[in-house]
Amino acid sequence: MDSRVSELFGGCCRPGGGPAVGGTLKARGAGSTSGCGGPKGKKKNGRNRGGKANNPPYLPPEAEDGNIEYKLKLVNPSQYRFEHLVTQMKWRLQEGRGEAVYQIGVEDNGLLVGLAEEEMRASLKTLHRMAEKVGADITVLREREVDYDSDMPRKITEVLVRKVPDNQQVVNYSDSRTAEEICESSSKMITFIDLAGHHKYLHTTIFGLTSYCPDCALLLVSANTGIAGTTREHLGLALALKVPFFIVVSKIDLCAKTTVERTVRQLERVLKQPGCHKVPMLVTSEDDAVTAAQQFAQSPNVTPIFTLSSVSGESLDLLKVFLNILPPLTNSKEQEELMQQLTEFQVDEIYTVPEVGTVVGGTLSSGICREGDQLVVGPTDDGCFLELRVCSIQRNRSACRVLRAGQAATLALGDFDRALLRKGMVMVSPEMNPTICSVFEAEIVLLFHATTFRRGFQVTVHVGNVRQTAVVEKIHAKDKLRTGEKAVVRFRFLKHPEYLKVGAKLLFREGVTKGIGHVTDVQAITAGEAQANMGF
Repeated sequence: MDSRVSELFGGCCRPGGGPAVGGTLKARGAGSTSGCGGPKGKKKNGRNRGGKANNPPYLPPEAEDGNIEYKLKLVNPSQYRFEHLVTQMKWRLQEGRGEAVYQIGVEDNGLLVGLAEEEMRASLKTLHRMAEKVGADITVLREREVDYDSDMPRKITEVLVRKVPDNQQVVNYSDSRTAEEICESSSKMITFIDLAGHHKYLHTTIFGLTSYCPDCALLLVSANTGIAGTTREHLGLALALKVPFFIVVSKIDLCAKTTVERTVRQLERVLKQPGCHKVPMLVTSEDDAVTAAQQFAQSPNVTPIFTLSSVSGESLDLLKVFLNILPPLTNSKEQEELMQQLTEFQVDEIYTVPEVGTVVGGTLSSGICREGDQLVVGPTDDGCFLELRVCSIQRNRSACRVLRAGQAATLALGDFDRALLRKGMVMVSPEMNPTICSVFEAEIVLLFHATTFRRGFQVTVHVGNVRQTAVVEKIHAKDKLRTGEKAVVRFRFLKHPEYLKVGAKLLFREGVTKGIGHVTDVQAITAGEAQANMGF
């Protein structure tokens, strides 16, 4: 992590305060690339039909992994070829967790050849047959005319293929009376977690970013007030934790167009500074929203910016298009590797539900969890792990028999005593033989501190769903740290032991003091040692 991120926390990140990195990326259509080379196609007097400039003729070459598939044409395939295409579609849908994007009229190397109208119609008909075969539906995202070695109009078509539930083809929201019914009928679910915007509740925002492991963050900026101090701080948190983010400028109905443009320019200047190193992408049309969704998933540096009004609804549809098309930001291979590991569930919330008993909410970090599984939960204040049974599972307010790594859910634990639970615990497989610690070391970067960071300083440490005060016991090879400096630091939890893993991201704070890093060493202890250390 570039130490210049500290400028965002220290209030030193002034608009225009650093050299710009690139320019604003204007979202372009399927016939465009960002930094992708390739020979130019043939021109007719240097212009396209209708007097438009010739589009770059290349997309990036097709990748074997991922959910994007290029097809030159799909006209009257043989039965053998059709079955092969269906198998290929299943693979792309699996890679995209139920979603795939087909570029029709594009060769595997990314060359935009295009198809005549009749060939395109026949190709889309075949694509529809393929989707029906795998229980999916298709939506044409956009069409582009290309000019490539032909006197006839030729087009490329970008199509979204989405797997739908076995029992539902079309969702009619007027017939869905409850949130549960909508969840059961939907083919794609997006969960929003509303985190606090006021500095007073910064600890809640940090907990949300570290504990819930969000795929991405939406940074909300008011058009009439512009960039506030908390905006910079939340931007810095997302950068520090490497959470991809996009920006929504709201309340454009309350101010003049020039004010909105000024706010957008401020954002662009901040995003281009060395500490951020982002490429802003202003979204002003539906075509832009499609491109933004794809670029955002492919490049960690691209940051889409939307300007909208929730009152008038202006440009709100562009954000909906973006979210609808946005593919998963983790690939299926990573997901599969996590599922092969032993079960580990982070406890973020604890409830008591009438006629159900104790219920915990959180995220499954690894493995698979099923109804009836026997797990252990801890560590308790005295360092123990207690046995329990998962009675039932719910995701998106619907019953679920199997929970997979990366998914958030609520687990019913029956008559398990709620008083024995607290936020920050984990539920793991008994085979894991979980280790706990009161002392750990981390390699940190001090993002901001008013004076010097020394031995004996107390901070609130965030590691995943763990949040506890710890004291600095030792700074290796140094006596003190100043803003922007790095070191390996030994911390000791003050209240009770915690379950930590080497490599876990860490964020600590105390007043204006903030720092980030990762756990490098855990001094494992037994339950007996925990009791002795904590004065039991």
